[in-house]
Amino acid sequence: MEEKKERPQDRWNKKNGYTTKGFRMRQALADEFKVACDKAGVSQSGQIVKMMQEFIEQQKEK
Repeated sequence: MEEKKERPQDRWNKKNGYTTKGFRMRQALADEFKVACDKAGVSQSGQIVKMMQEFIEQQKEK
């Protein structure tokens, strides 16, 4: 079998501590979230990261 080559982007992500997270959600919620992010002028991933950081801080306070 052929060994899968690592893409330069994959090496950069690993070196800089980035990972991909995948999850399922209802399409309607995803569509509403996209519209809300577009309206606010923010990226979806940036908003998810912000919400995750806020949640982590809230849990640290408990």
